[in-house]
Amino acid sequence: MATVNHNLSAYDKATIPNAKDFRFGIVVSEWNDTITEGLWQGAFDALLDCGAIKQNIVRWNVPGAFELTYGAARMSKSIYADSGMLDAIIVIGCVIQGETKHFDFVCEGVTQGIKDLNVKGDIPVIFCVLTDNTQQQSIDRSGGIHGNKGTEAAIAAIKMAALRKETL
Repeated sequence: MATVNHNLSAYDKATIPNAKDFRFGIVVSEWNDTITEGLWQGAFDALLDCGAIKQNIVRWNVPGAFELTYGAARMSKSIYADSGMLDAIIVIGCVIQGETKHFDFVCEGVTQGIKDLNVKGDIPVIFCVLTDNTQQQSIDRSGGIHGNKGTEAAIAAIKMAALRKETL
């Protein structure tokens, strides 16, 4: 658990491949949208900052975090993927602990689903799903005092896109 209050999303562009030739898909959960929109903005801004072209970033929305796996699976098989468009997919969601076990089931299902897509698929799928105990923790990680996990996911997506291109 992070106990130091500092921004963990700083990156050194000199150590990151230029993203100008990469194409990205981003699947965003509409549930907890005040958080997921912040994560999306962090990812989008970081991709652009690292050279990605706005037209090479495709966004799809899904109702909730549990639907992220289906959205990413469909996106990986979509016309974008068939035309060679996608080099990486980022899934963005937020699940906040409640009073029931629903939190555990959703978090487990999404985590395993994204893992399965990475093991079986050809396009890397980057996991950007906050699983926090409180809404404040999610705020802190979606542009707040701990930075923006969307930014971190974008950097991971660029690095994995480069790895994918190197190993094709």
